[in-house]
Amino acid sequence: MKRLSLKTRLVLLHTGMMALVVCIVLALLFSISSREIVSNVENTLEASVFGAFEDMEYEDGRWDFDSDLMNLEDGVYLSVYDKNSQELLYGRIPYGFAYDLPFESGNLRTITAGENDYSVLDLEHTVNGRPVLIRGVISISDAERDFRYTLRLALILSPLMIFLTAVCGYLLSRRALYPVSKITKTVQEIQKEKDLSKRIDLGKGNDEIYTLARTFDGLLETIDAGMQREKQFTSDVAHELRTPISVVLMQCEDLLQGNHLDEEGRREVSVIHRKMKSISDMVSQLLLLSRADQGREKLNLEPVDFSEICEMVAEEFTGIAQEKGIQIQTRIEPGLQLTADQTLMIRLLGNLLENAVSYGNPGGHVWVSAWKADEYLQVLVKDDGIGISPQDLPRIWDRFYQADPSRNSDSSGLGLSMVKWIVEAHHGQISVSSELGKGTAFSCIFPSGS
Repeated sequence: MKRLSLKTRLVLLHTGMMALVVCIVLALLFSISSREIVSNVENTLEASVFGAFEDMEYEDGRWDFDSDLMNLEDGVYLSVYDKNSQELLYGRIPYGFAYDLPFESGNLRTITAGENDYSVLDLEHTVNGRPVLIRGVISISDAERDFRYTLRLALILSPLMIFLTAVCGYLLSRRALYPVSKITKTVQEIQKEKDLSKRIDLGKGNDEIYTLARTFDGLLETIDAGMQREKQFTSDVAHELRTPISVVLMQCEDLLQGNHLDEEGRREVSVIHRKMKSISDMVSQLLLLSRADQGREKLNLEPVDFSEICEMVAEEFTGIAQEKGIQIQTRIEPGLQLTADQTLMIRLLGNLLENAVSYGNPGGHVWVSAWKADEYLQVLVKDDGIGISPQDLPRIWDRFYQADPSRNSDSSGLGLSMVKWIVEAHHGQISVSSELGKGTAFSCIFPSGS
């Protein structure tokens, strides 16, 4: 099962704890048995009956009762009887209660009358020498009914309380984890756009997450500064190497054009010239990539005949391919138009064809296809050469990376990096598929309006 997010786990934990508390409270309410309800009722009844002693007086043959005896305080019915005649002197009893219930002074009883249960307490009391009986009656059924009503209300409100707890927990979790979400979003943007200048910038805060964000921003500052220094160093080195390389190439060309070298010397100078030409191409590509990294490489966009470019580059590599016994076959749709930098497009196709020929097998084939599908222009360069192993495939876009450098010692390892940058600079997409020992296919897609 997919691991739940931290926000979801916090909400579930908070809601679960609230549900547990509610269940415990309800369990405590359920644990209040009828005996405990009756006990509370009886305590109330005893307090009311004993309190009635102060609400009556007998003077000059007359009874004087306080009106509080008629009030249903705490639901207790109070009535006063003459002990001798058992005549009702004052008070009242519940409707439907037995009027002829025998008196049992000091005995607390439970009586059933109709559908209700009552607690009854009779006490004997003497007021100025005149004995009376005081009877207190309270309904147990009413108390149980009130308790059940409260319990039902609690059961009804419990889901609402849990739901509100879940909502509050979600809002609190989202607010608490907002910094984490912002950190994640910033990292994803950096990965997608490869822009180390972005910062999280949570603002002021002293908790652990804010400290983590500031630390992460500091790390980005360090990495960005290091990358900028590396780009500048690469650009400076490539720029400084151009002059001495050009001088060496010119000297080699002068020597080769002269007549004062013997055959062996001419071969050695030719080797130097070829190697320096390879280094010159590498420095040129490295300088271009460095300027691109720094945002200083501007595209010279113009309408170009892409079909003509493909045919021209394929024709240029035909002779090189034939030296290795490789046949280049083209299937290029005529009249393909594209707004692009012509020089970079020539370099893109040249790098792909050079790669296909260099890693092709003698007697093999290279196929170059270009066509328009919907609103996109598609290019495919495919070969039946040695292929690329699955573990090497993700790294072929890295600069200076070569899966098998022994197969092409003149390769700089920058060709495919250059290809990828050119495609992305024209808002296109590039993909590769390969099978070891069977060949490789590079596919480029460009918006036809680019």
